[in-house]
Amino acid sequence: MDYITFSEKKDKSYKAYSLELAGHTLTVDIGRVAAQANGAALMHYGDTTVLCTATASDKPRDGIDFFPLSVEYEEKLYAVGKIPGGFNKREGKASENAILTSRVIDRPMRPLFPKDYRNDVTLNNMVMSVDPECRPELVAMIGSAIVTSISDIPFDGPCATTQMGLVDGEFVLNPNQEQWKNGDLQLTVASTSQKVIMIEAGANEVPEDKMIEAIYKCHEVNQTIIAFINKIVAEVGKPKHEYTSCAVPEEMFVKMKEIVPPEEMETAVFTDEKQVREENIKKITERLEEAFADNEEWLAILGEAVYQYQKKTVRKMILKDHKRPDGRAITQIRPLAAEVDVIPRVHGSAMFTRGQTQICTITTLAPLSEMQKIDGLDENETSKRYMHHYNFPSYSVGETKPSRGPGRREIGHGALAEKALVPVLPTEEEFPYAIRTVSETFESNGSTSQGSICASTMSLMAAGVPIKKPVAGISCGLVTGETDDDYIVLTDIQGLEDFFGDMDFKVAGTKDGITAIQMDIKIHGLTRPIVEEAIAKTRDARMYILNEIMLPCISAPRPTVGEYAPKIIQLQINPEKIGDVVGQRGKTINAIIDQTGVKIDITDDGFVSICGTDSDMMNKASEMIKIITTDFEEGQIFRGKVVSIKEFGAFIEFAPGKEGMVHISKIARERINRVEDVLTLGDMVTVVCLGKDKMGRISFSMKDVAQV
Repeated sequence: MDYITFSEKKDKSYKAYSLELAGHTLTVDIGRVAAQANGAALMHYGDTTVLCTATASDKPRDGIDFFPLSVEYEEKLYAVGKIPGGFNKREGKASENAILTSRVIDRPMRPLFPKDYRNDVTLNNMVMSVDPECRPELVAMIGSAIVTSISDIPFDGPCATTQMGLVDGEFVLNPNQEQWKNGDLQLTVASTSQKVIMIEAGANEVPEDKMIEAIYKCHEVNQTIIAFINKIVAEVGKPKHEYTSCAVPEEMFVKMKEIVPPEEMETAVFTDEKQVREENIKKITERLEEAFADNEEWLAILGEAVYQYQKKTVRKMILKDHKRPDGRAITQIRPLAAEVDVIPRVHGSAMFTRGQTQICTITTLAPLSEMQKIDGLDENETSKRYMHHYNFPSYSVGETKPSRGPGRREIGHGALAEKALVPVLPTEEEFPYAIRTVSETFESNGSTSQGSICASTMSLMAAGVPIKKPVAGISCGLVTGETDDDYIVLTDIQGLEDFFGDMDFKVAGTKDGITAIQMDIKIHGLTRPIVEEAIAKTRDARMYILNEIMLPCISAPRPTVGEYAPKIIQLQINPEKIGDVVGQRGKTINAIIDQTGVKIDITDDGFVSICGTDSDMMNKASEMIKIITTDFEEGQIFRGKVVSIKEFGAFIEFAPGKEGMVHISKIARERINRVEDVLTLGDMVTVVCLGKDKMGRISFSMKDVAQV
């Protein structure tokens, strides 16, 4: 029987576009892979490769009043030649870095989709290889913008993203992993062709003017990337598809204003009590539900319509009348309060209150062995010494729902506070502790992340952590009009001004400079005057909070750690003696731990940390280690236990794993016939070192102790 083999080679032609960017080639392959996605590109930057895709559902999701955008950043460990740890040996839930990267992609792109679009959209970024010179996070940010722009998904882009570092006082465009980690600036800026739309920064007290300079250097580079994207879109971009608008009909607004006049809505929303305002809106909504009882179409979107009515009312009053919902002046901060030592027995605690926002932060200290281990794509970062965790329970906003662990928002807020505080922490040599701060949100009405920075600073100082300078944080908001110069920047926005405003511009720092920025907007970008004014206003507010509230509460770090915090003794030993301290299969070090109850960490360079709460036991462990690592000399006095008796003498253990022998002739001044006449097993005796015998053993004397 004849076998016929038929093969067909399909034409897999695709287009590749390249751009020289910060010393490396950015290449975009279109049409090569993932053809069934609405938009796809295989992105290459150096040897870093990321597959970026954009997909959208055919129809809007029913019963929602928001745009359902999902952004995923998948870290595949094969990208750096690793097999995942643990039993499962496959990638699990997203890492903290992956979640934070997804948020940075989401924030600039979300406002560029139509506000009335309700189709599900997913932007997926899969990291397939990593070149340490080209950070994959940046590639995913640019790739997400490209695939959305060339897709048929409605999108008012393109946008572009650039990162900036600061190394030895010089700006570094799109820094590599090492420069990003160890430099003085970690800045990410996204832009449209005209305006800045997102800023994310961690900084080592970078002055405001230097930060603004860096932001707009990034903005300039973004224009080159946008021109590159426009070229790609012109050649391979798909026409944008039609969609079902979910906008509230104008005639519905007209009818609502007849039932609830604008003056009544102003009275309802303009109060400094969140609960009162919500009760007022609830009553208005109930009246409108009765009025529209026969109109099912309007009832289905009534919640969104009431929201929009509130939004228009608040924005008009702020922008035109300079009137804020709680009656404050434009630059006025809500009432502030600060206190420390709120929680007993913990290592440090502090509470910071700003209006109806209240945060309590607890600090916990532990030996360096308790550092968090990291299994990620950055091979240079395998552990984290400082951990800041942020919790946002439902009761803080008067709601009820079960806790299911931290979501992306909680992880993002915790990372922002961590970023703000890392620059002022002492080094491991100065303060050999792993540090964890946990910010518990007791009450929330705007900018809890910045409140957590203030509370954490005071909590660290109360715990005796010798931070270099205190850090404070504050947020500014924005309401814009019809033109670029028609706007107003608000200091210390509360929840309502955040929901209905155009911007949440968070800035944290010391008296000498910025340590963190996070900017979220709901419009198509900010002009430079707005950015500069927001940074200036946050500095003024930051100085007020530091000088008038925080420092009067606790002016400096306490000189020592608290009563219940572990204490640490540090020793430096000869690295060649590490094996003596550890002993065979850990026998020696475990014996020290068993006898003293301390924790002991030893680094490869001979740096020893002894951690415990009982100072006597810590000193005992320290003496044991010193004895073990000492080169024994004649005349040294030791205290030890009789562990073995022979006819010719007794063996004395003077430190775990360390023994010396007392010859029978050196036990007593008078002559004895048997060792047992003087010594029994377990006796504690004092001996003097005579040096080493012919066999290399340490030789002791009991009878010569008094003569030393």
